[in-house]
Amino acid sequence: MADPETLKIIYQSFGLIGSFFSFCWEIFKLFWWVLPPIILFGPLKEWYLKFKQYRWVSKQSFILLELKMPRQELKPIKAMENVFSALWGTYDPPNKKQKWFEGMILLYFTLEITSIEGVPHFYIRAAKALKKTIESAIYSQFPAVEITEVPDYVKNIPLGLPNKDWDIWGCDLVQTKSDAYPIKTYRQFFQQSEGLKEEKQIEPLAALLEGLARFEKGEQLWIQIMAKPITVVEDDYIQRGKDEINKLVGRPEKPKTKTLLSEFIDLLFFNIPPGGVKAGEKQIIPPEMKLTPGEREVVQTIGEKISKQAFSTNIRLLYAAKRENFFGAMKVIPIAFFNQFNTQHLNGFKPYKKTITKIQAPNFFTGARTYLRKRIMYRRFCYREKIGEAAFVLNIEELATIFHFPTLESVSEAILPRIETKKGSPPLELPVE
Repeated sequence: MADPETLKIIYQSFGLIGSFFSFCWEIFKLFWWVLPPIILFGPLKEWYLKFKQYRWVSKQSFILLELKMPRQELKPIKAMENVFSALWGTYDPPNKKQKWFEGMILLYFTLEITSIEGVPHFYIRAAKALKKTIESAIYSQFPAVEITEVPDYVKNIPLGLPNKDWDIWGCDLVQTKSDAYPIKTYRQFFQQSEGLKEEKQIEPLAALLEGLARFEKGEQLWIQIMAKPITVVEDDYIQRGKDEINKLVGRPEKPKTKTLLSEFIDLLFFNIPPGGVKAGEKQIIPPEMKLTPGEREVVQTIGEKISKQAFSTNIRLLYAAKRENFFGAMKVIPIAFFNQFNTQHLNGFKPYKKTITKIQAPNFFTGARTYLRKRIMYRRFCYREKIGEAAFVLNIEELATIFHFPTLESVSEAILPRIETKKGSPPLELPVE
């Protein structure tokens, strides 16, 4: 048993603790109203910004432009890369006043490939204010392409899918690695044959268009690629790329500035001179020289990716069909198309588990959860809503690989209808009354 003096000290300690908590409680009663604004400031700021952005976007006018290719189009895929380089010029971020008081955001456009009952179509959906910019960018490289403003195809089937007559399947795509790694691009689809023209090369879109032509009446497939031009201000993808290169090369991190005391300790106990490395650890061969050919290729392709203009991108797939025509295996067609850009040592695409319209686990209320996920997916398709957590960076070369105009030599006219000639504009010297 403790002696009386020890017990006295313990009781005094408990008394001091009780007095401290009593003091804190009194302070809390006086200033409790300060805590809720501090706690809720972050969420309220985010909700306010989203509300203002929703209001601003709802006031914008959007159009859908259909792109029809002529029979004689022989331009290489590189020309489409130049188109996206020109479209990157739409980059016009709002200032702080426009962002917080008006809700203005950086507008994006949507590249869309669809099959409407077996007929493939190419579209670009964008704000009406960007129409002339888009037309100029395309005509500068593909003067024979016909661009027509058309009604939105999503309005041709009932709203609020799925229902008793229609069913859908859909998902977003994400990348298998960090978006600092590039996907397989059109330059890697070339056959290794000297003197082979580009229009004779392997066409990345050929398999997709062949599959789109297989859809029957009552079936539709939509592919939407939402792209927004960005710089390192919005997303520092360049630094991510450099970090990956340094990691692959084994390049040491930039040493931190040391104090005189820490340098003295390093020299005294670890034999590390000021600003140097431990004796016997100095590398004679640079880390870059130790890379295998495969590793050297990865480093080179990452460097090439971050050297080009980039877009923040979302990719979404949706298959919709009447219930008597719905065939779930058709979803393999778009998945297989994007799989051809996948490599083990670089990057690729895969379905995003959080948005795919299939519930795997846990296995409760499966039917209701699947139905709700399908409704959300369909609404996002109709309104072209971007998802920040599923966004990744693609540069202009990667975008051109996924979305471009295939030539007649690579895709049959029976699969992709083409126009005979482009409608010409009147001559500038034509007199006007």
